[in-house]
Amino acid sequence: MIKRIYIMLLICLLAASSVFGQQLSQLSGKVVDGLGDPLPGVAVVVKGGTKHAITNEQGVYTLSEVSADATLVFTYLGMKNQEVKVGNRSAIDVVLESESFALGEVVAIGYGVAKKKDITGAIATLDGEVASKRNTTQLAQALQGTLPGVMITRSNSEPGASATVRVRGVTTIGDSDPLVIVDGVPVSSMNDVNAADIEDISVLKDAASASIYGARAAAGVVLITTKRAKSNKTNLEYRATFGFDRPTAFPKTVGPQRYLEMINEFTWNDAGNKPGEEYSLYPKEDVENWLAYNKENPNQYPVTDWMGLVVNDYAPRSSHSLTFSGGSGKIKSLASLNYENVDALYDHKSFERVMARINNSIEFSDQLKANVDFSYNYNLKKEPVVNPIWDAQRYPAVFAAQWSDGRIAEGQNGGNVYAALHHGGFENTFINKINGRVSLEYEPIENLTFTGVVSPHFYTTKGKLFRKQIPYYTAEDPTLQAGYISGYTATSLYEARKDGKTFTKQLLANYTKSFSDHSFNMLAGYEDFYSFDEVLNAQAENYTLSNFPYLDLGPLDYMKNTGSAWETAYRSYFGRLLYDYKGKYLLQANIRYDGSSRLHPDYRWGAFPSVSAGWVISEESFMPENSVLSFLKLRGSWGQLGNERIGNYPYQASIGYSNALFYRGGTIVSATTAAQYAYAIQDITWETTETVDLGFDAYFFNNRLMLTGDYYNKRTKDMLLELEIPDYMGFENPQQNTGVMSTKGWDAQITWRDNIGELGYSASFNLSDSKSKMGDLGGIVLDGAQVTREGSEFNEWYGYISDGLYQSEEEVENSPKLYNSVKPGDVRYVDISGPDGEPDGKITPDYDRVLLSGSLPRYLYGGNVSANYKGFDLSLAFQGVGKQKSRLTEQMVKPFFSAWTNPPAIIDGNYWSHYNTSEENLSARYPRLSYTGSENNNYVMSDYWLINGAYFRLKNVVLGYTLPTAFTSRVKMEQVRIFASATDLFSVSDYPKGWDPEVSYNTYISQTFNLGLSVKF
Repeated sequence: MIKRIYIMLLICLLAASSVFGQQLSQLSGKVVDGLGDPLPGVAVVVKGGTKHAITNEQGVYTLSEVSADATLVFTYLGMKNQEVKVGNRSAIDVVLESESFALGEVVAIGYGVAKKKDITGAIATLDGEVASKRNTTQLAQALQGTLPGVMITRSNSEPGASATVRVRGVTTIGDSDPLVIVDGVPVSSMNDVNAADIEDISVLKDAASASIYGARAAAGVVLITTKRAKSNKTNLEYRATFGFDRPTAFPKTVGPQRYLEMINEFTWNDAGNKPGEEYSLYPKEDVENWLAYNKENPNQYPVTDWMGLVVNDYAPRSSHSLTFSGGSGKIKSLASLNYENVDALYDHKSFERVMARINNSIEFSDQLKANVDFSYNYNLKKEPVVNPIWDAQRYPAVFAAQWSDGRIAEGQNGGNVYAALHHGGFENTFINKINGRVSLEYEPIENLTFTGVVSPHFYTTKGKLFRKQIPYYTAEDPTLQAGYISGYTATSLYEARKDGKTFTKQLLANYTKSFSDHSFNMLAGYEDFYSFDEVLNAQAENYTLSNFPYLDLGPLDYMKNTGSAWETAYRSYFGRLLYDYKGKYLLQANIRYDGSSRLHPDYRWGAFPSVSAGWVISEESFMPENSVLSFLKLRGSWGQLGNERIGNYPYQASIGYSNALFYRGGTIVSATTAAQYAYAIQDITWETTETVDLGFDAYFFNNRLMLTGDYYNKRTKDMLLELEIPDYMGFENPQQNTGVMSTKGWDAQITWRDNIGELGYSASFNLSDSKSKMGDLGGIVLDGAQVTREGSEFNEWYGYISDGLYQSEEEVENSPKLYNSVKPGDVRYVDISGPDGEPDGKITPDYDRVLLSGSLPRYLYGGNVSANYKGFDLSLAFQGVGKQKSRLTEQMVKPFFSAWTNPPAIIDGNYWSHYNTSEENLSARYPRLSYTGSENNNYVMSDYWLINGAYFRLKNVVLGYTLPTAFTSRVKMEQVRIFASATDLFSVSDYPKGWDPEVSYNTYISQTFNLGLSVKF
C-alpha cells in the first residue's frame, strides 16, 4: 500500500494533460476528514490517466478537461483511498475516512497473510523497494539497520560477501541462523533472491508468530514474498547501474627507516639491552642511508610499496536487470533477469551472478487457480589462491617484490605476496541453483480453500583450486634459480563437486467465517521435506606442467579421491486459529507437530504450541473520538520453538574408513580399515526455545506517527553440547542435551510520514537490545579469548585484569608475574586469586582470568529519512551499535608479527621504550618491542586491549530524479528515473585510525558509489 501511494503521488506531481471522451470545462471540490476539517496535500488522480491535482490549504482542488466517464482517485497518507465516478458533475466533495491501521498493511504470517491490525505476534516488515534502492549485491547486507530486533553483522564487503543475521540475539550455542522462507518454501540463503524481485519481507520474531514453523523456527523466521503481475497490462522495465568500490579505511604501517630502527630495538630488547649492541640486525649506516642507497642499488636496498603493488584504489561494478510483466485473459506473468559483476580491490578476484525468475498466475475458473514459478541462479566467484590484504599491509618496504628489471624477487626469505597473487594460480567456484514451485488453489465452497504445493530445488557446486609452482631467480643473473616462493614449491590441483536436491510438499486447508461480531480464520496443514547431498573431491599434486589445470596430467602416485553423501527429511502437521471479536479482542493459537530424521525414532517427534492475544484499545467506546490517538493495540504471547539443526545422524554410532599399511608376506600392502569414531547417545532430542513477548502498537495523528515496541524473554533448554569422555575410550566427544541459555531484550520502532503540499517525507528510527546469559551447561566452552559457561554471557570476553605497564625493574621484582621473563615495558596483571581463593603472588590462567564483559553488540539502531518533491527523491539510511566491548586484536597492534612484519603506524611514538624519558613511558599506550614479551605476556587476552566498539555509520544515500511525463510520453516511455547512490559513506568510532569498526584484519569494508538509470515502458 505504501508503494502504491508513493507512485500515485509521483504521478500527481509529474503528469501532463491527457484528454479522452467527453470533456468538462472545469471540475472542483473540497476534501475533508471525518471531523469536517480540510485536508491539504491530498492527491487527486484521474484513474488510468495522467491528469492530477493537489488540494490546497483549504482542502480545495481544481481539475480541467476531465472526461465524464473518468474516475477520480483520492489518496492521502493515513486515510483510506477513495474512488469516485465523475459523471456529469462539476463539483465533487469527498470525505476521507481514517485507516483503522496505518495504510491497512497486509503482511505474510507463514502459510498465509493477515492484516497487520489483526496480528498479535511480534512481526517486523519491510517493503522490498527499500532493500532494492540500496543497490547491494547481497540481500543480507541491504537489510542492515532496517528492522528492529534484527541484528546483521559483517566482517567485510568483498565481492560475494554476505552477512550474519540474528533475530533477537543469540538463541543457541549452535546454529542461530533464522529460517528463510521464499514464497512459502524454505531456502538455504536469502541472498539467492534478487532484491528488485521482492514485494515485501516479514520477520517473525516471537514464538506466537514463528511457531507455525515449529522445529526450525527457534532462531526466528524471515518470510520473503516475491513480486507478481498485478494486472494484464504489459510493462517492461530496464535498470542499469555502473559504479565503483573503494576502501573505507586501511591501516598504515611505518616507513622503511622506522622499520629498521624499530626492528633493531626489538632485537636489542630481547638480547638484554646491552650497550653497544643497538644495531645488531641492521648496521647504523644502513638505517640512516637506506633511502639514498636505494637510488643507487634498488635490488640490495629495496623500497617496496606493497599496498600500492597489490591493492587497487578502485574496483568497478555494474548491474543490469530487465523485468517484464503482463498477461492476457486469465494468465498473468512476471519475469525478471538480472546480471551483476563486481571486482575486488585486488586483481584476479571477482563475483559474477545471473539471476532469473518467472512467476505465473493462472486462473482456470473462479474456484481453481494456480501459480507456476521458476527461478535460476548462477554464481561464479573467481579468486587468487591467496588473500593478499593482510600481507600487503604488513610486508616491510625493505623487502623486494620485484627486481629492478621487473622479475619476481625473493621477498622475505621466499615470502612474496605479490608473486603469489599474480602467479600463484586461481580458485574458482561455480554454483548453479534451480528452483521450481507449483501451487494449486481450489475453493469448492465459499470461504474454504485447499492449496497444494510442490517445490523441487536442484543445485550444483563446482570448485577448482590450481596452485602453481613459482620459481624465482637471483637479482644478478636471470638464469640462475635461487629457489621457490614459500608455499608455491609444487603445482597441485584440487577439484570438488557437490550435487544436491530438496523436495518440499505442502497441503493446506484454510477456512474463514464471519458472523455477527465474530471472525474466524482456521488453517490446517501438512508438510514434508527431503534433502540429499553428494560430494566428490579429487586432487593431484606435483604436476610437471604449470599451465594445465586438469586432472588428466596429474601424476598417478600423487592422486587422491574422496566422496560422501548424506540425506535428511522431516514431516510436519500444523494448525492455526485466528479469532477476532468486534475488531477489538484478538486471539491466535498455533501448534506444529514435527518429526525429523536427524533424531532416533523414539525421540524424533515434538509438538510446538503457541498462543497470543491482542486488545485494540482504540476501538473501545470509552476512547475519545477526537483524540490524537488513531490506533492502540496491546499484545502478549507465549510459545515454544525447536531447533533440529544438530548434525545429520548424531544418535547413530558412525563408522570411519581409511587406508593403512600392513606387512603381508614380507611385503607392505595397503588395506582399508574401519572403526567406530563417534560415541552415540540415542536419546538426544530437540533443542527447545520458550518465549514470552509483551508488545504494543500505537498510531497518532491519522496514522502519521507510528510507534511499536516489544519486550521478550526467551529460554533455550536441552542445547546440544559435547560431552567430555576419557581419551582412552577412543571416541570423539558425543553430543548431549544439557545446555540452558536465557535471552532478554526489547526492540522498538518509531516512524513519521506526512505531506506538506507537494513535498512528501518520512523518517523512521529503530532501536533494539538483547543480552544472553548461560545456565547450566554441564561444562565450559572456551574459545581462545572468549568463554561460555554458567553465569557468563554468550561468548563473553575472558582474561586478565591489567594494571598498566611495568615501569622499572623494581616493579617487576616486587609484583606477581605471568612469566618470569617479563621486563619493564611489559603489561602488568592483577593477582586475583589462588588455589585457596586468595591472591597467591602468582598470575596463573586457572585462578586469575575473569569475565571481562560481553562481546556481542548492544543497543543496535538504524534509521531512514526520505523525501520526494516534484520528481526528485532523496533517502538517507544510517545504522550503528550503541554499546560494545571490542578487542584490539594482535593483528591490529602487535609489532613484528611473525617476528619480521611491519609494525602498525598507530604504535609508533606511543610505545614504551628505553629511548623514551620516564614521563613518556608513563603515558605510553603500547608495551615495549619484544618477541619474548609479545608471545608470552603482552598480547594475551586482558582488559588492556578492550575498547569501546560502538559506532555510527551513514549506511546509504540515494538521490533520484524522475523525468516529467510530458517529456517521456513523447518518446513512448512510461517513466525514466536517473539516480545516484552511495553506500558506507563514513563511520564514527573509537577504533584506531585506519580500522573500520566492522572489518576483519585480513579484508576490507568498501564504500560503493553508483550511477543508475531506470526506464519503464
